[in-house]
Amino acid sequence: MDTVMSFEMLGYFASVFVAVSLTMRSLTKLRVINLIGSLLFTAYGLIISAYPVAVVNAFIVLVNIYYLQQSLKETAVASQQA
Repeated sequence: MDTVMSFEMLGYFASVFVAVSLTMRSLTKLRVINLIGSLLFTAYGLIISAYPVAVVNAFIVLVNIYYLQQSLKETAVASQQA
């Protein structure tokens, strides 16, 4: 398999992760799977020098991390109060 085909496969894997994330009922699962897809798309964008793709997906990675941290904090507070 040549290098270009490998990079293309990375883009396909990223697409699958993002698409699957949108089928999740759990917001946490959606964010985790979308985070993986966004990380893959960021790498893909950097590899093929598609910087707008890399930048927007890096932003999505940060948004997902932020909301996952918020969710973990809320869960920790709720379990302490129980």
